[in-house]
Amino acid sequence: MANDSNKGTMVTTMNGLGNLVKLLPTGTVFTFEFLNPVLSNNGHCRPFEKYVTSFLILVCGLSCFFTTFSDSYTSNDGKTRYGFATFKGIWPSPSSEDSINMNKYKIKLGDFAHATLALMVFAVLALLDSNTLGCFYPGFESDGKKLLMLLPPVIGAFSGLVFAFFPSERHCVGYPFIMVSLDDNNNNNNP
Repeated sequence: MANDSNKGTMVTTMNGLGNLVKLLPTGTVFTFEFLNPVLSNNGHCRPFEKYVTSFLILVCGLSCFFTTFSDSYTSNDGKTRYGFATFKGIWPSPSSEDSINMNKYKIKLGDFAHATLALMVFAVLALLDSNTLGCFYPGFESDGKKLLMLLPPVIGAFSGLVFAFFPSERHCVGYPFIMVSLDDNNNNNNP
């Protein structure tokens, strides 16, 4: 009977995490999900594996944070160009022949909020992963059932509300592509 309860807890946790993953860059999540079982020895870590798994979580977390500052624009030749938002506009700067409104690409306060939420969502995904739990908190999976069930939906609802009410205007690298008509894109790029 207790085994069925554990399975139900894990299914609820995984469903909540599945909804959270939509708020993260897909390449980073794929990299983490692919490498974490290997580097953590399927949750049976020795000291070296703990350091390597910690490094993986750190690198993937930083990737989630910094990719929210990436953006793209369509140049006059019709090609999509990628860069990072800065306080002055997008870097690397578009060529002088491209008529791009640089104000649109400046970092805003909302960018830091989105980056922080993406980092929080990744932290929930990474720290509640069964391999990570087995590696760093071996007894937690049975003791922390309520937290395992509660944390993903709470973080997901909070992040989802923030992203719904304050959507990012950035076309970040690694996030789902949103179709924009060429006419709308050209109108947005004109100063």
